[in-house]
Parts: sequence; structure tokens; C-alpha cells
Amino acid sequence: MSCFETIQAYAFRSLGYGERLLPRSDFTLCEHFTLIGSGMIWNVYYGVLAVLTGFLFANLLAVAKNSDSRLARKPAEWFIFLFRGSPLFIQFFFGYFLFLSLKGVSPVFNPLSSAALGALIVLFLNTSAYSAEIFYGALRSIPKGDVEAADAYGFTGWYRYRRIMFPTMMRLAWPAYTNEAIFLFHATTLVFFSGFPAWRQQGDALYYANYFADKTYNPFVPYPILALYFILLTLVIIWGFGIVNRRLNRHLPQNAAPKLRIRPNLIR
Repeated sequence: MSCFETIQAYAFRSLGYGERLLPRSDFTLCEHFTLIGSGMIWNVYYGVLAVLTGFLFANLLAVAKNSDSRLARKPAEWFIFLFRGSPLFIQFFFGYFLFLSLKGVSPVFNPLSSAALGALIVLFLNTSAYSAEIFYGALRSIPKGDVEAADAYGFTGWYRYRRIMFPTMMRLAWPAYTNEAIFLFHATTLVFFSGFPAWRQQGDALYYANYFADKTYNPFVPYPILALYFILLTLVIIWGFGIVNRRLNRHLPQNAAPKLRIRPNLIR
């Protein structure tokens, strides 16, 4: 099978399209790149949806934690503490156990035990907690002069938050939030080790990298390929978030605008 035929057969195998059976022997470099790249579709799926939904929920949590109302502040504080205080892998374990329990209650909860939805929910909750703490710190760091100026102009409530506080909060939090987004995409590899099963061998990138490593007894080919894919993905994230960062700081002199500094977390 030529490399072009391999790409045709396996490029979208992780989504259920193409050749059903995995190669059994005489693994080529093209098969490594194609199948691991096919699995990256799931990692991108987890990362993109968790970032988008987590961004919205994290903003709500940050505002709630900054609220003067105890009823709003305390639940947000405990949620953030719970998901920041426990390892992500343990959250996957308890999440899968909970979803299996719900599955026994009603068939409505059956999709929650799949990696496509269950693992996504765990990632969403985890990144919401970390992002909320970042946004909360930025919210508390908004210069008082900005808020006082908004009050002087008669801005109150939602209008003041939308026009004054939210843009400033995003500008201050964006470099740190970029690092959180990068780590979240890296953390999608933990889905492979969680209890969530891969349906019909349609796993993520680490699933296929581990398959090749087990079959060839040589991890020094598939895992560097996996790392290369994530390095390329990280560069795309830095580029995309950099565009947003420049947009947020477009009113500042070029030498005064904060630069993105990637500081990946070594452990969650």
C-alpha cells in the first residue's frame, strides 16, 4: 500500500471512516503519521470544545467569586477549590464512576459514559476552575481609576462590566489564559488513561501511538511523532491567541503591550 493509499484508508479512521482493521505488521512511517494524526482529531475536539465552553463558565465563576453576595461567592469558591485541588486524572476516574452510576438509573445518561461526551465534561469542568481563578485575579487587578471613571460617566451594572471591566480583565488575563489553553490541549492525552472507552478502536492520538509501541516494542518512533503533532498544535494555539492578544492591546503603544510568554505547567 502506497502512502497515498494509506492516507485514504486511515486519515479519518478515528471518526469511523475508511479501513476498519488496523495494520498488523510491517508498519510504515506513513502509517504512523496517518493514524496518529487521525487520532489528533479527537484531541482537537476535546480541546476546542472544552476551551470554548470553559471560557464562558469561567467568566461566570470569576464574577460570582468576586461578588459581595455570599450565596454567589461561596459555591464558586468551593467549585474552583475542588477542581484545582484534585488531580485531573482522579477527576476522570470519579467522573467515569459517576456517569456509570447515572447510566444505571436511566438510559438517558448512556452517552455520558462515552469518551466523546463524558471526558469532555470532565475537561470542561477542570479548565473552567483554572480559568476562573485566572480571570478572578485579573478582575481584582483592574485599576481602580478605570472603575471610578466608569462610575463618573454613570456606567453601572452590566453595561459597566461589558464596556470597562471585561475588556480590561481579558487584557490582563490573556497571557496566563493562553498557557492554560495550551496545557488543556496537552491534558487531552489523559483521556486515553481514563476509564472512558474508545468506541470501535476509534481512539485519540495516544491510543494509536500506544498501539504502534505495543506492536513494534519500539516507543521511540510513535511517541516522538505524537510529540511533533502536539508541538505543531501548540504553535497554532500561540498564533491564534497571539492575534487576540494584539487585538486586546491595540490601544497601547507597541512597546507597552504585554507579550505572550509560554510557561507550561509541569503538573496539574
